[in-house]
Amino acid sequence: MEKNNKKLCFDSDKYLKLQSERIKEKMKFFNNKLYMEFGGKLFDDLHASRVLPGFDPNVQIKLLDNFKKDCEIIFVISANDIEKNKIRADFGITYDMEVLRLIDKFRERGLFVSAIVISLFAEQPSAIAFKNKLESLGERVFFHYYTKGYPTDVETIVSEEGYGKNPYIETTKPLVVVTAPGPGSGKLATCLSQLYHEYKKGVKAGYAKFEKFPVWNLPLKHPINIAYESATADLKDVNLIDSYHFDAYGEIAVSYNRDLEAFPVVRNILRKILNQDIYKSPTDMGINTIAECIYDDEVARESAKQEIIRRYYRAKADIKKGNAPKFCEERTRLLMNELSLDRYDRKCVKPCEDKEKESKQPSVAIELQDGTIVVGRRTKLLTATASVILNALKVISGIEDKFELISPQVLEPIADLKKNILNTENGVLSLKDALIALSISGYYNPTAKVAYNNLNKLWGCEAHSSHILSPTNEDNIRRLKINMTCGDRYTTKNLFDS
Repeated sequence: MEKNNKKLCFDSDKYLKLQSERIKEKMKFFNNKLYMEFGGKLFDDLHASRVLPGFDPNVQIKLLDNFKKDCEIIFVISANDIEKNKIRADFGITYDMEVLRLIDKFRERGLFVSAIVISLFAEQPSAIAFKNKLESLGERVFFHYYTKGYPTDVETIVSEEGYGKNPYIETTKPLVVVTAPGPGSGKLATCLSQLYHEYKKGVKAGYAKFEKFPVWNLPLKHPINIAYESATADLKDVNLIDSYHFDAYGEIAVSYNRDLEAFPVVRNILRKILNQDIYKSPTDMGINTIAECIYDDEVARESAKQEIIRRYYRAKADIKKGNAPKFCEERTRLLMNELSLDRYDRKCVKPCEDKEKESKQPSVAIELQDGTIVVGRRTKLLTATASVILNALKVISGIEDKFELISPQVLEPIADLKKNILNTENGVLSLKDALIALSISGYYNPTAKVAYNNLNKLWGCEAHSSHILSPTNEDNIRRLKINMTCGDRYTTKNLFDS
């Protein structure tokens, strides 16, 4: 995939080097038995790459490649997230399927995935079914339970009734990475449970947290940190000054409510297990060198602002789909207000809405890398998404609008097949259908071939749809690496088609 023309602000190579050095320091400090909670996504961290242009979305997995011989991975997934089919928004798949996807990707790189923990288990049927499926595939799977006494009764928490109730996961590597498909999965509890069991066995293991957002040494109201709040609106995360860090060191550091609320408990638990105070603040526990790797703060600020607006639109659409609580829209709107952002600060929104008013059809607008805005609408044969991508390819390729990329003789039989044989979508071609037709047309039409060869120039473009996309179109827009937002209306009033 070609690089796009967007201004960059982040040095991923420097980040990889600095994070690796800090991890090695922690491992040495804890005598080469470290449980490291990995926040954020190990693969495909699209949030970070949108907020920090230049951030390699797979830099964390490249970092683990450097520790391949000394590292094993434990996945944690909440039984509650399995039960409610929680979705990873960037990919549109459920958390349990995301665990399977990630395990496969890790093993393709030669990384050792040693176990899967299903946390907060309370006899959820779907969690039991998921465990059975994993075990039938030869995986080690463990149920972890609600911790008795948490968060106030440390004596019970650090006992056989608390962490002792969870089964011990035998590990063999010096670095144990504990990760999850998303936030709130139970990574910290899994780490502390393992520490309890390790110390009972006489192993003096340690704990640290690989963290990205919020960035502790950026200002509290820096757009990058506010973008984190918008990304976790459903969790009601709020960035706060780390008062423990300031009291201990006289230094201002940014943390967030869940870490600050949990720290007294975590500190007391670690003190009980380790028989000493290792950390004086939540910030102490983290390894985060992001601020040191930003070389253009102005670009970073603007990129983060755009992400906040995207999150606002995503919240509205997710609420309509039933995938997010209603307070998310208000929360993301308040965050926009903090930075005096308007929804039309996303440049592709107004042209999209204007096209819909003019055509009275679902419409999409896309902002190309050079700032050009291209619009498309639903037609008799094409969805608005398919139309705008074909129109954009013409502009990118310097093809005059009067030239056809795909002749009606190619499109109409596909539409007839969908309508009269497959009985789907009234014969309207999705983006995937249109791209397949374009690839075939390129065999005999040189103009179509030029357009097809420029598909990679859509990477990183910004787009907005007047209506909620179908799952098929949404998936393929995602595969083209286009940052799409949409309105909170469906293209049809039919309940089933919605």
